[in-house]
Amino acid sequence: MSDPLDEVGLWALIREDLSCHRNDWSRPGFRAIAVCRFGQWRMRIRSKLLRAPFSMLYRAMFRRCRNGYGVELPYSVKLGRRVVIEHQGAIVIHGSAVIGDDCVIRQGVTLGNRYNDRPREAPQLGKGVNVGAGAKLLGAITIGDHATIGANAVVLNDVAPGDTVVGIPARPLRKKSAGSSPDDIDTEDYFETDTTMA
Repeated sequence: MSDPLDEVGLWALIREDLSCHRNDWSRPGFRAIAVCRFGQWRMRIRSKLLRAPFSMLYRAMFRRCRNGYGVELPYSVKLGRRVVIEHQGAIVIHGSAVIGDDCVIRQGVTLGNRYNDRPREAPQLGKGVNVGAGAKLLGAITIGDHATIGANAVVLNDVAPGDTVVGIPARPLRKKSAGSSPDDIDTEDYFETDTTMA
């Protein structure tokens, strides 16, 4: 993934992010992304002495987003353009994660590593990935472009482009027939009905 800072620059990126967050600068998701962008920008200052005041400011803002809004999005994340953090709270993004353009992240989402002995392994999201509330994506997995991760899903394996996955562990939903629409999903394998109480 190319670096958005190289493509359009810091202020253009932040204006674009603001637009994606309904032009509401008070939204915690926008603020967390803006802080991440600022953190990435300040690392381009080669002189540690000149970078130092920007680093102090970044650390203060990062802690505010993490501790106040519940959004942990470190500057080391490879963050695409027009990413939206829809709601705040309990969002943890691993520092080695990759989030492609036009992705949506919701509250309670974790993009993290799976094994203690492999601490730098983290998910890579393609373009246009939609991550539902409470979903956990763990380990060195790749989520294909325009995939959808269902709410509270635990994703431990790669997800193909365009697939929708749900459950624990997450599995792809199957369509009922070859000509069916995305709304015609066969869910009988994913929802069990307890008839013993009837």
